[in-house]
Amino acid sequence: MDVQYLSRERGNVSVPNDAQEWDSVEQMSLGGKNINEWLSELDSIAKEVEAELVSREIGCHLGEVLEAVNVVLFELRGFKRLPVLADSKHSYLHSVLSSGRGSAILLSVIYIEICRRLGLTILGSRVGEDFLIWPQTSYPEELFKVTSGRSLFAIVNGNCVEDPKSLASELTSTSLLGLEIAKNRDIIGIALANLIRLHWKRASRSNPGLMLTSPLRQVHTTDKVDNPNVPLLRPQDLRLAIMALERLLILQPHNWALRRDYGLMLYFDRDLGGAVQELSICMAFAPEEEVKILEPFVEKLHLMRLELSWKQLGMLVT
Repeated sequence: MDVQYLSRERGNVSVPNDAQEWDSVEQMSLGGKNINEWLSELDSIAKEVEAELVSREIGCHLGEVLEAVNVVLFELRGFKRLPVLADSKHSYLHSVLSSGRGSAILLSVIYIEICRRLGLTILGSRVGEDFLIWPQTSYPEELFKVTSGRSLFAIVNGNCVEDPKSLASELTSTSLLGLEIAKNRDIIGIALANLIRLHWKRASRSNPGLMLTSPLRQVHTTDKVDNPNVPLLRPQDLRLAIMALERLLILQPHNWALRRDYGLMLYFDRDLGGAVQELSICMAFAPEEEVKILEPFVEKLHLMRLELSWKQLGMLVT
């Protein structure tokens, strides 16, 4: 199916037939390195920050350390935050470490990991569309004091703090204390949600206006409940979106909206049995008004499965 789609989109394509197997996740090759080698890259960046501090003959004051991290990341190594992502590769840690281009959430993760290696604890929280980070301190007002034209809060978060359209620009030392601190699972969840959106957008690119929930609306606007036609999507991106959603469901198993989206993605992937199962589970958690929307669609999927079974049985008989 990947070949079918890409042939239509580009004219010709070559798809590798071989798939390497690994004994453990740590051995998996990503961009020419395994996971441990990519983690070692974070160690190397932290050592570069230490060298920067020594070369400038400055102490370990909080602001000086953060400034040194910025110098290494954004000046010496040329890392860049991408405000609008069109390519999902910028949402994978190994790609960001390799290219220096990445989403704000991935740059924040790199920042957190480097500071952790330097003995600094960095906290984070989602504020509007932004994920903001700041060093743990007993005196949060120090984060907002402007020195040399920038505050510590602006140093670690970039231009979004100074953008009047961003909620980040409205934060103060008082409101900062009221934010819910993100745990590791929350940060992973944000990164996975970004991946799901990006891969779905790429998967449905040849179907302008197609939304994940479009089939739920269509079942109410047509009398043909047994129409098995499913839009042709980019299979590889659809599978990647499904994989990211499966992992997000591990973190949020009772999130009915995620369960619904998972069931609908399985429908687009032509896994009718899986779609019925997941949407049925979803209806056990969903609000009543959502159940009323889902029920006729699940009934449609049951009919489609029956029709498919009859066709397969007829082929066996003949």
